[in-house]
Amino acid sequence: MGARKRTVATGQTWPHGSRQLLSTLAWLRLCAIGGQALTVAFVAVWLGIAIPVGPLFAGIGVLAAFSLVAFWRLRRQTRVSATESMIHITIDTVVLGYLLYLTGGATNPFISLLVMPITLAATALPLRSVSLVAALAVSTYLLLMRFYVPLPETGAVDTLSGFNLHLTGMAISFAITAGMLGYFIARLARALRAQQAEAELERERALRDEGILAIATQAASTAHELNTPLSTMRTLLGELGREHAQDSALSEDFDLLIGQADRCRDILRELVKVGSNQLAGVAEWISVADLADSTRDAFSLLRPEIEIEYVIDPALGERRIAVVPALHHAIINLLNNAADASLANADTRVEMRVGGAGGTLELVVRDHGKGMAVALQPTAGLRFETTKRDGLGLGLALANATAERFGGTLSAEAVESGGTRQRLRLPLATLDNPPHEQ
Repeated sequence: MGARKRTVATGQTWPHGSRQLLSTLAWLRLCAIGGQALTVAFVAVWLGIAIPVGPLFAGIGVLAAFSLVAFWRLRRQTRVSATESMIHITIDTVVLGYLLYLTGGATNPFISLLVMPITLAATALPLRSVSLVAALAVSTYLLLMRFYVPLPETGAVDTLSGFNLHLTGMAISFAITAGMLGYFIARLARALRAQQAEAELERERALRDEGILAIATQAASTAHELNTPLSTMRTLLGELGREHAQDSALSEDFDLLIGQADRCRDILRELVKVGSNQLAGVAEWISVADLADSTRDAFSLLRPEIEIEYVIDPALGERRIAVVPALHHAIINLLNNAADASLANADTRVEMRVGGAGGTLELVVRDHGKGMAVALQPTAGLRFETTKRDGLGLGLALANATAERFGGTLSAEAVESGGTRQRLRLPLATLDNPPHEQ
């Protein structure tokens, strides 16, 4: 069976890509611009320290202008490369280095903010790019240890209060660094757990699909082997029917047997056709109403003793979708399960309702059986199990596998008035472009 696959675009790495990094940088840049402007105003106006306000606001203005360019870039739906992300990080680092150069260099308590570009790069860029960002940040730090404009000494700020001001700046810088590091490390850990869970789920699907493929291969081989003896039986039944044409009772029995043999032959031919179409990925474009009608008619031929109540949403009936044979058989399997459950409770009624909302096709099959003890959730791992004495336990597993191939879900819930309601939900977008077998 063809498993759904996730593709990662070039230039993007786990847990998010270059475009997501640019978006994060853009919003953090806005916060930095506001914080830097407030800090300069506080130091120059409130504390009265003679810092180069003009050059500082010029640097902040350059960062603000670049922020507008960055947001304009994010509005364009074009690919963002790792190199472009590197350019954005480089500009942020250079501007930060310029502001630190004008305010004490490495003696500025906010010097530790040079760690932030490395943290951001590590969440989205390849190791080579992260190494370049780290080298840039370290080089900036080393240069600021040698080259910088010292903060002026003022009478308004004595030695003790100046030291306290430095400690306050260090505390604020530590809080910012700790908060951002904690956020991004937690984000990485969460993404890692999600990736591990997804890997386990894909492994379970692969094992299940391998079993289904083995069953399908054996079924095709069995169909080929049964064709010859079935043809022989059909021929002999025809001859026996002609020999006993005078016996009306026996002739009716022969006609019934011939009809059953013909039905078996048609089933075998359909099985071979389904296998060929599945391997070729052939889909048939039909309306939702035609899919429901053909499924109901085929089920009525298989189970004539079942009374099926059929309702379809008129607004959805004319919608054309691409239907692969597996989908048709998945619905038949659900109807068969419902029929068996109803008959086990001395009831012959089965309900099938077809509708949809929010871009989803929903097919609901309800039986009038004894109900179920535990509801099957959409995320439940449905295995090859059955509670029926003569059941093989494949119908539900095959239907669930088909639902997952189409990006849908299969769930079941107990009905208060009795019985079970099975829900097959399939995205219409996937039905417009059905998956091919791998």
